[in-house]
Amino acid sequence: MEIVPKVLQVLRTIRVKDVVDIGIVSFVLFRFYMVFQGTNIWRILVGLSILWLLQYLAASAGIILTSWALQGITAAAAIIIIVVFRNEIRSALLVTNISSFFWGSPRHRKKATSPDIITDSVYYLARNGIGALIVFPGNEDISELLSGGIEWDGKVSQEMIVSIFQTSSPVHDGAIIIEGNKIKKVATILPLTQRQDIPTFYGTRHRAALGLVEQSDSLVVVVSEERGEVSVAKNGNIKWINRPQDFKKVLMDHLGLETPSKRPWRKIISQALIFSVFLTITVGVWYGFTRSRDTLIAVSVPVEYINRPQKYEILDTSTNEVKLEITGPSRLVRGLRPEQVVVRVDLSTAAEGANTFPITKESVSIPPGLTLVKVRPGSVTVVLDIVITKEVPIQAQWVGKLPPGKRLVSALIMPPSVKIVGGKAVLKKVQTIYTSPIRLNDLVKSGTVTAKLVLVPASIDLAPGEKNVVVISYIIVDDNQPPETESAAN
Repeated sequence: MEIVPKVLQVLRTIRVKDVVDIGIVSFVLFRFYMVFQGTNIWRILVGLSILWLLQYLAASAGIILTSWALQGITAAAAIIIIVVFRNEIRSALLVTNISSFFWGSPRHRKKATSPDIITDSVYYLARNGIGALIVFPGNEDISELLSGGIEWDGKVSQEMIVSIFQTSSPVHDGAIIIEGNKIKKVATILPLTQRQDIPTFYGTRHRAALGLVEQSDSLVVVVSEERGEVSVAKNGNIKWINRPQDFKKVLMDHLGLETPSKRPWRKIISQALIFSVFLTITVGVWYGFTRSRDTLIAVSVPVEYINRPQKYEILDTSTNEVKLEITGPSRLVRGLRPEQVVVRVDLSTAAEGANTFPITKESVSIPPGLTLVKVRPGSVTVVLDIVITKEVPIQAQWVGKLPPGKRLVSALIMPPSVKIVGGKAVLKKVQTIYTSPIRLNDLVKSGTVTAKLVLVPASIDLAPGEKNVVVISYIIVDDNQPPETESAAN
């Protein structure tokens, strides 16, 4: 009974994006199965998935060396699949209509020949003791497995098939390749099987048929001229078929043809069951990644203040950094990078003065699969002030002493004042802007000097159009200079 509350708790935490995520992955896996089912590629993909699952279990159990070894094998196997089975992958993905890749059965994209024609032709050959070897390719590309052969490209008919395998025909040896409703090649040599457990009365045709189906998903039909038997080879096995109706059913299954009365319900139910299997697997993997909580980490993250109204400026904040406690699978936690965690406080609703904003889960951005446990502090206080412009006088900042016998009698600053921008409360305390220090020790006679403005506090700035440099004209006289001369200088 304790399971039900846990299930309900998990269901309450599922987001819409989680449902979309699970649905997309399940559908992609289902379509990969539909495209590659029955091929060597699919069997290897299943094996690769098992290796990945073992690697994940080993990593979860802390078996580090085994986990590393399996991870290396899985990565190498993925590359090998692409290199070795590039032709099969290309053939499976080359669909005439892109929609057939996402829906339907893309493996049967060519118009198939009539199974009745093939059935009648095969059993006619059997009754008359004419040997034959007929290949029906599947999804996989078999061009690299075939040797020799003559391009034919003739339409399939009983007369055509019988005439090809007549002993008087120059192309009766070897196999014919049927794709769609055309005979593509004749007199083709197939690879021979190396198995030693097949019956001794099987001849070269049977060994060639087994050799091809051991390495591909093709269906090969063998007609024995000695015994008048019809055999069918597929998926590495060969069996004798006595009744034409049984042969026709096998052929139709391979070509993807079904009787109208059985096709809709059987196909829909079968695909629904397959999709449910992939959906279950995806949900399990998703739960393992996103809901297993075996690691807790604490991180310090700077606070970003966003959407500040232009008429305000930030005067003060209670904190510029918060501490987060995050939990999740150890693999995701170990791979967490500082830039992946962001804390943002929205100031769009702020007003003048002190504003307190709670830091909620919506304020924190973390990677999928991790969960925010705690935020410290749980809120921040931001003091905002109205931005105003104020004109204040400029005062030169003299440092040091004039050389002996010299006296500074006047100094003219141009411009004499400057407009500054900042918070109203801050500018209320600013009455004067000083220049950068000007050393008196270096001044021996009257002249001019330039100096930069020093903006204190740092929260204030110059108004648009104002310059950060002023020119100071100064007059220096000797101490023994008569007063009238000094007055004239002023």
